[in-house]
Amino acid sequence: MGLAVLGGKGKASRKTPEEIEKLESVFSLSSSKIESLKYASRLAAKIDNNCIQAGFTLYHHSFFVSENGKWVVIQQGMNPETRYARRYHWLSEKVKSFVIEPHLAICCDYKGKALNMVAEESEDSRKASVDLLKENPNNLKKYLFLDKKHEIDLKNYKPLMNAYEFQPKNYEELIALKGLGARSIRALALISKLVYGTEPSWRDPVKFSFSHGGKDGFPYPVDRKTYDKSIEILKTSIENAKIGNKEKIYAIRRLQEFIPKGFQ
Repeated sequence: MGLAVLGGKGKASRKTPEEIEKLESVFSLSSSKIESLKYASRLAAKIDNNCIQAGFTLYHHSFFVSENGKWVVIQQGMNPETRYARRYHWLSEKVKSFVIEPHLAICCDYKGKALNMVAEESEDSRKASVDLLKENPNNLKKYLFLDKKHEIDLKNYKPLMNAYEFQPKNYEELIALKGLGARSIRALALISKLVYGTEPSWRDPVKFSFSHGGKDGFPYPVDRKTYDKSIEILKTSIENAKIGNKEKIYAIRRLQEFIPKGFQ
């Protein structure tokens, strides 16, 4: 069908790079394209796990690739305290920058306060984070011994030293570095505020809620009324779409096949 679905839940998600490499022969993609796909998969995971800090840890990473090299990322995280799920959607054609509002959608029924380093308004904080690493992190040690309320500790020192030795040119290169995790990103953001006065965004980027519950039917069960309404909306959309009658018939048939027998 010209479409590959890679990755999955838990350990399966970590096999995504190997699965992408196999597409070189399956889809006849160039080696450079394969590397760019692996980069997109890895960076999307790092950004949603580390650059958006709202208490959700990724456990599911799905990577979709078309035969012409376009890609989609759908990944999900869980907050063990609230027991809410959060889903992240990426579409390659809509990603103008990995570090500035890259998502097509972020879905969750919980919205709170989140360190959002990919928000457009975090630009000054991103630049300041990179600037901090132009000097030896030894000069930052005094900021790493602050009280607990700042959430900056010495565990961040080694990754920061590695980043200093690499000398990233921009924020994307910074977060792509191996070993630089959520704590280091948070530390740089907070130190940037102390040194340069740049305030990172604390805006939760959630824009949509789940239509039919979150993980396994939670945070709320699905009712027939909700399903019927959603199906009717899809059917109306198909009927009003600017496509030929043949395509409409096929689309409505596929929709009919999707509806469980108990709901027909």
